Amino acid sequence: MKILVTGGAGFIGGNFVHYMMKEHKEYEILCVDALTYAGNMETLAPVMDNSKFKFVKADIADRAAIYKIFQEEKPDIVVNFAAESHVDRSIEEPELFLRTNVMGTQVMLDACRKYGIQRYHQVSTDEVYGDLPLDRTDLFFTEETPIQTSSPYSASKASADLLVQAYYRTFKVPVTISRCSNNYGPYHFPEKLIPLMIANALNGKSLPVYGRGENVRDWLYVEDHCRAIDMIVHKGTVGEVYNIGGHNERTNLEVVKTIIRELGVSEELITYVTDRAGHDLRYAIDPTKIHHELGWLPTTTFDNGIKKTITWYLDNREWWENIISGEYQDYYEKMYHNR
Repeated sequence: MKILVTGGAGFIGGNFVHYMMKEHKEYEILCVDALTYAGNMETLAPVMDNSKFKFVKADIADRAAIYKIFQEEKPDIVVNFAAESHVDRSIEEPELFLRTNVMGTQVMLDACRKYGIQRYHQVSTDEVYGDLPLDRTDLFFTEETPIQTSSPYSASKASADLLVQAYYRTFKVPVTISRCSNNYGPYHFPEKLIPLMIANALNGKSLPVYGRGENVRDWLYVEDHCRAIDMIVHKGTVGEVYNIGGHNERTNLEVVKTIIRELGVSEELITYVTDRAGHDLRYAIDPTKIHHELGWLPTTTFDNGIKKTITWYLDNREWWENIISGEYQDYYEKMYHNR
């Protein structure tokens, strides 16, 4: 079995590569990544010498390059993680998100249709559902929740999902889609909330919190997410959407204060900044379908997961310090200075 993993040098894709190589030692893993700012070859360093692993640098929107890969490698399963994924960046550069997330997905689907595969899996996000009110904790996203996007990022991911479903119906491409809640864990690029707070706290820098920090997210430990995708591509029903949630809801401020307590730094580092445009209030996923159909449930509580995540960042300072010393610093200043 050969699995093509796009975006495998990124956060979730990289964790998926490590997970699959650990759980399915007999599989060949082909990683394709354009190595944009969020792609990091150091994430793949532990597997680069494994004879079952191969890396190819390519952009999923580059049709000629992708077709060449399919023709030469003949993958059995495709898992598409490749995406621009940061909401703030999508507000600054919407076109970039449309190119990668929509046109890139189309290229991948066309390649699957042309060369044939056993399964194409699209990794999506709960953000395609919009948001839920803070005062209705009884409401959750299900697979039947209408799509109602809030940002160029979520609109691009919803567009990709619709393309995937269209290719299943029109061309019979064997597809599945998963929509996950916010992931956290090792190898997370330090523009996102949890790694940003950890890095800043360790460096004694301010901890920028949007608005009053009341926005709620459902946190999913990345290894639980990888296990869910593994189950979907092997046992999930073709044409179906599966929501993957952690049942670990926290406000952004609660997350920041948890990190502060774990690291023993002062809450005086918290700085409230101007809220993000169109900031979604609450995400909460109902994972009943994947539990009933495939037997999946998250095994990592937020309290345990955040401890493991902080420990990883403490043990791998060189990995994230190399990132924040580069062009990311210019982006950080642009996003949070004078807000």
